[in-house]
Amino acid sequence: MNLILVVFGLVALLVGGDLLVRGAVGMARRFGVSPLVIGLTLVGFGTSAPELVTSLSAALAGSPGIALGNVVGSNIANILLILGVAALIRPVAARMAGLSREAFWVGGSAVGLAVLAVTGQISAPAGFALLGLLSVYLWGTFRSGVAPEEDLSIPTDPLPKAATFLTIGLALTIGGAVALVDGATGIARAYGVPEAVIGLTLVAVGTSLPELATTVMAARRGQSDVALGNILGSGIFNILGILGVTALVTPLSIDRGLLPDIVVMLATTALLFGLLIWKQEISRWSGSVFLLLYAGYMAWLSQTF
Repeated sequence: MNLILVVFGLVALLVGGDLLVRGAVGMARRFGVSPLVIGLTLVGFGTSAPELVTSLSAALAGSPGIALGNVVGSNIANILLILGVAALIRPVAARMAGLSREAFWVGGSAVGLAVLAVTGQISAPAGFALLGLLSVYLWGTFRSGVAPEEDLSIPTDPLPKAATFLTIGLALTIGGAVALVDGATGIARAYGVPEAVIGLTLVAVGTSLPELATTVMAARRGQSDVALGNILGSGIFNILGILGVTALVTPLSIDRGLLPDIVVMLATTALLFGLLIWKQEISRWSGSVFLLLYAGYMAWLSQTF
């Protein structure tokens, strides 16, 4: 039964995330919302909706390990797995405007999470501070005019159709997140696997499926800015937005066993920006290395329980 819940949850999150973004973008366009707003919020952050709902659901269910592991694991998977796959399809060039600014926020968010992890808890005041930083990031991006390009692969649907997609997508995302958390928690308890490990692997990869679909589609179309911008925006929102909202609802205790994984997240982020500064792109060879590193990380996790 737990396995059925996990499979249903993964499928529902993938389909629901796609419909949620498509419906939100369709409604925004019909109401005349600018491409800048769409690129900043609905496309970039919309693909992180499964992570948000899943982490919030896990925290409310008393599984903080899954909630935090989901965020850390998603950020690692976004870089090593998703960008690795995208680069194999077509090299991802670092032509994105304002890359240094994005690097500052992605790296700063990761370091901030590491600092909070050392304290052992993300309290409600800390969650409020994270959301405040997210607001500063969005405000600065609006002022600078820098945003990921609009994902032109998302069609503009009629308003009734877009509203239907939005409603169905939201329902599937919420239902899929609840099912995934219930199933993953059941598996963890049945086989003695730490909840944090389940969050870092199964839940993290599952909730990253919308980013995978969007990034791969962008890579196939040669839209490097969309592919890279989606990953960077998701990394910022995962830490500042998801953990901020979750901590406001219920404080998160941090398992010290997650500290090595947070170090891996920091190293992965540093590797990405070092490569972008040095080579100005993620080549197919680099993508292969990313995938090998991710496989090694999964193998290492399998030895921790």
